[in-house]
Amino acid sequence: MSGRSLSCSPEGIQKAKRALICYSLTQKVLAEDLGITRQPIGKFFTGKPVDRNLFVQICDRLDLEWEEIVAEPASEPEVNQDNSIDINAIVQGVREKIKPLIQERCGTMRVLDMTQPIGLNEIYTSVNILEKITGRQRLGIDELLQQCKSQDFDLFGLNRITEKRVPGLEAVEKHPKLMILGKPGAGKTTFLKYLAIQCIGGEFQAERVPIFVTLKNFAEVANKPGLLQHITEETINPISSIRDILTYGKALVLLDGLDEVREEDSDRILKEIREFSDRFPKNQFVMTCRIAAREYTFEKFTDVEVADFDDDQISNFANNWFKEKAVKPETFIKGLEENNRIKELAASPLLLTLLCLAFEESGDFPANRSELYKEGLDALLKKWDAKRGIQRDQIYKKLSVQRKEDLLSKMALTTFEESDYFFKQKVAEQYITEYIRNLPNANTDEEALQLDSEQVLRSIEHYHGLVVARAKRIYSFSHLTFHEYFTAREFVVVRQSSEEALQNLVSHITEKCWREVFLLAVGMSPSADCLLLLMKQKIDSLFAADEKLQRFLKWVNQKSLSVEVLHKLEAIRAFYFDLTLASASKYAPDLDFYPILAFKLDSTFIFEGELELNPADLTLDFYFATTLAHALDDGIDSDFIVPIIAGIDIDSDLQQSLQKLEKEIPDRKDEIWFHKWQEEKLSAWTKNFRSLIIEYRNIGHNWQFSKQQKELLKQYYEANELLVECLHSNCYVSRKVREQINNTLLLPIAEINQRQQ
Repeated sequence: MSGRSLSCSPEGIQKAKRALICYSLTQKVLAEDLGITRQPIGKFFTGKPVDRNLFVQICDRLDLEWEEIVAEPASEPEVNQDNSIDINAIVQGVREKIKPLIQERCGTMRVLDMTQPIGLNEIYTSVNILEKITGRQRLGIDELLQQCKSQDFDLFGLNRITEKRVPGLEAVEKHPKLMILGKPGAGKTTFLKYLAIQCIGGEFQAERVPIFVTLKNFAEVANKPGLLQHITEETINPISSIRDILTYGKALVLLDGLDEVREEDSDRILKEIREFSDRFPKNQFVMTCRIAAREYTFEKFTDVEVADFDDDQISNFANNWFKEKAVKPETFIKGLEENNRIKELAASPLLLTLLCLAFEESGDFPANRSELYKEGLDALLKKWDAKRGIQRDQIYKKLSVQRKEDLLSKMALTTFEESDYFFKQKVAEQYITEYIRNLPNANTDEEALQLDSEQVLRSIEHYHGLVVARAKRIYSFSHLTFHEYFTAREFVVVRQSSEEALQNLVSHITEKCWREVFLLAVGMSPSADCLLLLMKQKIDSLFAADEKLQRFLKWVNQKSLSVEVLHKLEAIRAFYFDLTLASASKYAPDLDFYPILAFKLDSTFIFEGELELNPADLTLDFYFATTLAHALDDGIDSDFIVPIIAGIDIDSDLQQSLQKLEKEIPDRKDEIWFHKWQEEKLSAWTKNFRSLIIEYRNIGHNWQFSKQQKELLKQYYEANELLVECLHSNCYVSRKVREQINNTLLLPIAEINQRQQ
């Protein structure tokens, strides 16, 4: 027998003949199937030596283990006459032959609505790995909330939970058999392709041969070959050295998408992978699978998880994407920084790609964020699997996309109303049970319903990644953005903006955490008239019964009517409302005070602190109000206000009175005398100054609001800010309603009622 040949044992020949009959084959047909002549087939069935590679191929086609039928089994390749084999030369030879194939198969990526493939190295961003699986942590809800490090609810931090991150390449080097888990669109396939390209390019494990197998394609091959046969025929055929490569442990075996294998193929493919990895244990194995897929057990594989993108990765991805394009990466990154909710989605590579595509079209994010989020959800709910021909076969498939969204909307509202951003598995399953029990042909058996709800919850996580495990038996929506979106959708789409539903929504108008829900609700409403009017009514009612607060609003209105400026009246009202509250606080505002609400109401309203840019009335009142605030806080000094307003034409009596008051202030450099003056005379000085600006400018009134009234004013102001932001968002609202809201903004109830009559 030659050094590179094998022959069949007598018992093996009998097994082979039985297999031939079992598969309804003849020696001639077998030869045709394998694309070879009849001669080696004849030798095989008569026990004569056959080239090792052909011997193994024949066995694989007959579904036989070659080691069980070979006359002289060998666990290592047979050696040459000089008792050596140059495996390194074989590796380099194979690498050169498969390089074009690897570059073709793994060198590009194309997802979602890309018009053409993009080079992997042009866009690739390094992956980080979590060595502790997020959903297997033993943490309580309180511990998870602490980890989120929420700041004013602007960024909830669900994707910023800090676990030790390891660079992806380092994790592969560390673990010879690696199972990489991740949410849909987390970048698992891209990482595997990157490994293949880096390996064949000599940048990573250059001593190995990369073998990339898409498990879905392998599972669906018509003749159901073994994994070795599939690799030989589909991946690197006609190279005869693959057996030596695998036996000597010189392969980097990349198995992609275990979760994408159909359920009917699952057992067979699992068996193939286990046997293959056991038969060739010296090789490096990396396999990918979605989190929450069916329970797979690979005892010798180490499970890790793809980490969400951090700020640096998002920045790197954007720089790669927008390189040499009309839109600059800095513009995109700035857009993300200005919108925390959109930036939160960028932690997912798939959704970050979607954001880049959307931004590239217009150089900005859509004004109506609900449309952007809907596109992201469509990608996860429909496009991501459909574009790759993946079919899911469990109970969740019976729910249409709309039913899935309705279920998620109901779950979102129920948990959001209770501030349950994390919820226990049993609670989530109960929500699902209550929903699916009302569907047509639903199971009426409670135990069966419970089992179905468990399956549905797991499927939501597995298929779409919209609800995910944050610790053992504790779940949350994958992004706060989606939690808010589905909450808004429940009011507008599921409950069809009924008066009861909208009244329920409006009851939360002073709760800061509901702000984004309102903005999304008006954005997805066919007409936002009813919701905006209900918001306005609710805001006006906040302190309708408080006489002092109503007097304050009456003053704001009167003051705005008295100034001669070319701005919208509602913007002037916002200016005086904000200025009064700011100057009445313990600490005076900085001189770069900017009236945000006034600017939102009238974009021509600019107040930068430069006198020549501002109307005289507003400039005077700003400096008078802030000077009073400084005086009340013991902060007045000899600079006072006269030099500052010297260039403004004001009443001569007021000018003289101000100059007189200025002379009463001692020089701050004489600290002893200045402090003595503060203690003995500042109070009287402040009283005189207040009287002066009340008389001449009708500003500086001592409202003496109580703590409760101050809180009401704050809620009222912030609710009006939200209303204006909703009104000026890209929502559909009639001109009549828009004018009605603008014209009655920040007015007392009596004035509003009079105008409505």
